[in-house]
Amino acid sequence: MPTQTAEWIRTSLRTPGILIFGMVLAPCGWILNLTATVSPNWRTIRNIPGTPSNEFLQQGIWDICRATDTSQLECQLVDTAYFNTPIIDIARGLMVASLIVTLIGLAVAIAGVRCWRENPRWIVAGLGGLLIFLSGVMTLIPIAWYTHILEDIANSGAGGDIVVGYCIVLGYIGAIMEILAGAVMFIGICRCCGGKNRGERPIEEVMGPQSRRQNPPQPRRAEVPSPVRTRSSASSVPYSRDDDISFPRAKTPARSVTTPYSGRPYDVDL
Repeated sequence: MPTQTAEWIRTSLRTPGILIFGMVLAPCGWILNLTATVSPNWRTIRNIPGTPSNEFLQQGIWDICRATDTSQLECQLVDTAYFNTPIIDIARGLMVASLIVTLIGLAVAIAGVRCWRENPRWIVAGLGGLLIFLSGVMTLIPIAWYTHILEDIANSGAGGDIVVGYCIVLGYIGAIMEILAGAVMFIGICRCCGGKNRGERPIEEVMGPQSRRQNPPQPRRAEVPSPVRTRSSASSVPYSRDDDISFPRAKTPARSVTTPYSGRPYDVDL
């Protein structure tokens, strides 16, 4: 015998929690990744020989700036050795591609999470989550690679203490947020955990056993009063129980009244 597929029903019209989680976390990660991409502070070089003690260099993947603890002095510095390092070109391409893929993933996910539909398009939302997951991985690769070879990247200046810049921290946080958002949204492409990930429950648990649904209760019959009119104790006219009131009664002819007269006739009476 062919097996019957279980029917599922949503217990609430609210957007499922996994989609809310992904749609909130992904834009936050995108903003952090955008900041990490354009800001020139992937690493900081301090205590450079021949410079004041409070002066340091901020190096990013697009620009290099010289600054102090209180102000920023000069940007767009030229460092051929630094920008010719292969990790710089790879980081530029992957970070820009990650930003674009995140926007595409959000657009696809929004098409599947429309709030005015009774049920989300789970496949479309899952594909959007997959794109967001891939964009997080694309951000994590250059961030982790740059951190791994932080002190080995070429620098035209001699000496100095190299420390991690705030862009690396923002990039890690943004990449992890996008990876989590995409993975959680992709879970909705298949039903798991008893349907809790989609906010669904088996229809048997909500509507009761199948046998009860197949045998619905009989409709209640309305009682119509009988047209037979019974004899009322307050009425002076006797009615029989067998009388049918659907036909009108025939009227009885009026009786003629004769009064006896025993007097003598007068002329007026003639």
